[in-house]
Amino acid sequence: MNFDLTEERQMLQDTLRRYLADKYTTQVRNDILDSEAGFSAEIWNELAELGIIGAFFADEHGGFGGTGFDVAVVFEELGRAGVVEPLMEVLVAGHVLAKAGHSLIEDVIGGGVHLAIAHGEPASRYDTDTVETQFADGKLSGRKAVVINAEAADHFVVSARDGETTSLYLVAGDAVGVTVQGYPLLAGGRAGEVTFENTACEALDVAADTLDRAFGFGIVAQCAETLGAMETATALTGEYLMTRQQFGRPIGTFQALQHRMADVLIELEQARSAVINAAGNLENDARTRDMALSAGKNLLGRAGRLVAEEAIQLHGGIAMTQEYELAHIAKRIVMADHRFGDTDYHLERFIELSTA
Repeated sequence: MNFDLTEERQMLQDTLRRYLADKYTTQVRNDILDSEAGFSAEIWNELAELGIIGAFFADEHGGFGGTGFDVAVVFEELGRAGVVEPLMEVLVAGHVLAKAGHSLIEDVIGGGVHLAIAHGEPASRYDTDTVETQFADGKLSGRKAVVINAEAADHFVVSARDGETTSLYLVAGDAVGVTVQGYPLLAGGRAGEVTFENTACEALDVAADTLDRAFGFGIVAQCAETLGAMETATALTGEYLMTRQQFGRPIGTFQALQHRMADVLIELEQARSAVINAAGNLENDARTRDMALSAGKNLLGRAGRLVAEEAIQLHGGIAMTQEYELAHIAKRIVMADHRFGDTDYHLERFIELSTA
C-alpha cells in the first residue's frame, strides 16, 4: 500500500510548513499566549487566505478536501509548529454546519467567522450522550464547560436535550442569555464556561450521528497534531544531544542516551501508523471507525507522554524555560491526551467495541 501524499496534499503540506517556519517563531507564540485574545487575528486571516480552513471541507461545501488525510496533513504541521490558533473548533463545529447545509459555512472557510463547539458539561466527562442542557419552546438553558474559543466565537454549535433525544443548535455569540467566563488554557489558547439562559437558537437539521462524526474528525486532528509536536520534540532533543558536550564529546554519543532516543523514535513511528489508520478509517462504518479512532487516541496519549518526558529529561533544566521551544511543545503533547477522551477512556471504549 502506498502511504505517500498525493500531489495536492504535498503542496498543502509544503505551503503550510514554509509559512509557519517563517512566521511562527517561539517569540511570536509567546507574545500570542500573553495576549488577551489568546490567538493572532493576523495569522488567522493569513491561514484562511492560504486555504488551510478550506482543506477541512469537501468541494460541495466550498472547500477542497474534507477527508481524514486532508485533516491529518494540516494538523500535523500545526502541531509541529505549536500553533495555538483555534482551528480545531472550526473543524469540529464547521463539520456540523456543513452537514446541515448551513449558509454560514462559506464565511467560516473564508476565516470571517469564529466557531466554538459547546458540548461538554461539568458532569459529562468524555461521553457524547451525557447532556443536561435543555431545549424547550425555541430556547436553550444550561451550562457548558471548557468551551474552547468561547470568548471569540461568533457562533456556538450547542448540544441539548429535546425530550429524549439530543439535538444540535446554532447560537449567536452575542445572543441574549449567553454568559461566558473565560480563562487561559495551560497549553495555549483560551476557553470558557458558557451559560445559556432562555437563549434563542436555530435548530440544525442533521443526522443523529453527526456529533460523533464531527468528534471523529477532531480525534484525527488531535492525534495528527500530537504527532507533529512529537516530531518537533524529537528533533530538538536529537539536536541538543549532539550539541551538549560532556567529557570532551557530545552526550549523544553515550550509549545509554542512544538507547533512550531509539525508544523515542520507535514510539514516533508507531504514532505515525496510528494516525494513518485513524485517518483512513474515518469514512468507514461506525464500529470500525470508532475502533480505529480509540486505538489511535490511546496510543498517541501513551506515546506522546513518553516522548515528552524523555525529551525533557534528556535536555535537563533548559527544557522547562518558556524561551525554549520544547517547553510549549511538551505541554501541548501532554495536555492533548485530555481532549476528546484520554488514554483510559479510549482503552475502555476500544474493549467495548471489540467485544460487542
